[in-house]
Amino acid sequence: MRCADCTALHGIEQVYFVLCMRETALILHDLYLAFLLAYRKMSLMNLIANTLPYFETLQAQQHIDELQQCIEKSKIKLDTLANQKQLTWQNLMLPLAEIDESIARLWGPVSHLSAVCDCAEIRPVYEQGVQLMTAWGTWVAQHQGIYQAMTALLESKAFAALKQEQQTAIQHTLRDFRLAGSALTGKDKTRYADISMRLAELGTLFSKHVLDATQAFSLLLTEQSQLGGLPDSIVASAAQRAQEDGQAGWLFTLDIPSYLPFMQYAKSSALREKMYKSYVSRASAGDWDNSPVIDELLLLRQEKAQLLGFEHYAAYSLADKMAENVTQATDFLRDLAAKSQEMAKNELKTLKNFAKTTLNIQTLQAWDIPYASECLRQAEYAISQDALKPWFPEHHVKQGLFTLAERLYNIRIQRGQAEVWADGVEYYDVLDAQGAKKAGFFLDPYARKGKRGGAWMDECLVAWRLSDGSKQYPVAYLVCNFDAPVGDKPALWTHDEVITLFHEFGHGLHHMMTNIETREVSGINGVPWDAVELPSQFMENFCWEREVLDLFAKHYETGESLPQDMFDKMLAAKHFQAGLQMLRQVEFSLFDLLLHSQYEAQDTSSVQDVLDEVRQEVAVLHPPACNVFQNSFSHIFAGGYAAGYYSYKWAEVLSADVYAAFEAASGSASAVDSASGKGQQSIINASIASKFLEALLSRGGSRDMMESYVDFRGKEPTVDALLRHNGLAKA
Repeated sequence: MRCADCTALHGIEQVYFVLCMRETALILHDLYLAFLLAYRKMSLMNLIANTLPYFETLQAQQHIDELQQCIEKSKIKLDTLANQKQLTWQNLMLPLAEIDESIARLWGPVSHLSAVCDCAEIRPVYEQGVQLMTAWGTWVAQHQGIYQAMTALLESKAFAALKQEQQTAIQHTLRDFRLAGSALTGKDKTRYADISMRLAELGTLFSKHVLDATQAFSLLLTEQSQLGGLPDSIVASAAQRAQEDGQAGWLFTLDIPSYLPFMQYAKSSALREKMYKSYVSRASAGDWDNSPVIDELLLLRQEKAQLLGFEHYAAYSLADKMAENVTQATDFLRDLAAKSQEMAKNELKTLKNFAKTTLNIQTLQAWDIPYASECLRQAEYAISQDALKPWFPEHHVKQGLFTLAERLYNIRIQRGQAEVWADGVEYYDVLDAQGAKKAGFFLDPYARKGKRGGAWMDECLVAWRLSDGSKQYPVAYLVCNFDAPVGDKPALWTHDEVITLFHEFGHGLHHMMTNIETREVSGINGVPWDAVELPSQFMENFCWEREVLDLFAKHYETGESLPQDMFDKMLAAKHFQAGLQMLRQVEFSLFDLLLHSQYEAQDTSSVQDVLDEVRQEVAVLHPPACNVFQNSFSHIFAGGYAAGYYSYKWAEVLSADVYAAFEAASGSASAVDSASGKGQQSIINASIASKFLEALLSRGGSRDMMESYVDFRGKEPTVDALLRHNGLAKA
């Protein structure tokens, strides 16, 4: 049995393990399990710090039943808190944080399981939980007593004596109250609550449709001749996938580890077309059609924003972000597009010429682009993602990533003990310089049936100091969707997948390295949405450094380091089609902002019309009519990026400029004049990292993000480093 990291429980399980060595263990087994289950239930109710979820014995419905009871008790407690006369941090804000924590302990594991182990049993339970949580959030946000109590605390003399992080927490919470409709009255308040409930239901429905549509399709190949062009590693994964599904042959799915390499390497244009059309038309027809879901989402979002006095939903969304208004954000995107279009046009022209003259593809179709691009990449740079995979075995990559973090931030990462939700999931402890536990994280790297696509970081436990004085350390979920080991081989990852892992670990570090003890603003809490990608994108840069790659880029069979000629080719190919990639992200971001700022219920134009207009303005690639990508654009229709997808590029400006400080300190030729004669130092600069940690990474949302940024960098950011890192400007 794996133990959770709770001191008391850990001691109990140690005793149990000793008893297992004796015959008496059999007698005590049932007594132990009964005590353990009672202890676990008690820990949920009494908020014992640092108690991890018990995934191996977790019963989702029981959690939801207890969640409902907890919410009802919390409502009574909130009424009591609001009626206090002398308000302090200790008697108002701390009890509110404990209520949030109690509810998160019950809801968080169920929500997480829905994302990583979706199945027929958990889906209705999760949907019930979404309704409970939405109703609870709306009820709290419209609680006039609590809102007035916080306002009174803000205006009291006691406020000035609070720490900055506590003051910020109160200010943020009051802002969020206003954004959640606390100032509404009468019919408007009731309508706002109804809208919030329905929006939550629609977001869940959107995700369900995407997942079901993705998993409904598979391509089973039974003839060896159909596998032309596919690398051995991809073929082996497909064979294993078919075997696990009880079929003979090679099975390909729409999950990215299967879909993307198929599109890049399969020689059969007909098969690529079949895969492409199935992928880009997901959730666009039949029972899984997200079109009416999107229409209703947009209508309700607009109504919600206008109830709160905003012109449109985009203005509402930007109210708590770094970007000041829609014009500033759209101008930023259009500027990036203008700086990228010439390069993108040249890249497309080159690709079409190559496809025609070398591949005999006279008319380049959308499903030909990944294949032709990969062929062109190999022709120009003699390197491919698949060719690099033997040098990126899972164990070495993880250990290299951990070593980098340890050297940057003076920490130590080691395997820990915790219950997990699937085979292949691991738990790690993060220790500080003195060997004391600082944080922890779960790592779930493999794609599997029932797991949501993509990669993400989420909170398991939030760092804060409880009212009893105990300190809870942060714990993160790090989730990816890479291929699992095949046969006797370890999992071998592409360089792109390595970058994805570093990206998510950057989010994890933002959550885990916090020094803030106030729950509302620790870790990623309280961080503006358009700055939350800064630490993750910052970590990606290290994947291109020879010094860092030498920590882990070792052949899985020979242990040989990545050859210099392969590294040189990898670097040369770094900016391959950078212009096209930049325009693709600008297209998505601009579409999102315009959709949420121009929507009118009586407007006859469709979502597709808005997308077509954006493509006409900024894109050089125009997909066929079968491409209904918006119907699976979960970031903005089921995630937290509505009118906020621009955040990726906005934060990339910040992250590139932060990394430029490391480049300058190392004497990197990309950051300084190589003719200066300055000797190059290690890019793993603990001194610069310490300053970054102190000024920004550990601060969470406890102060203005630009203040934290300037504290570290000594200036406000510019786009120069971003353009240079993307090959759009000279070094």
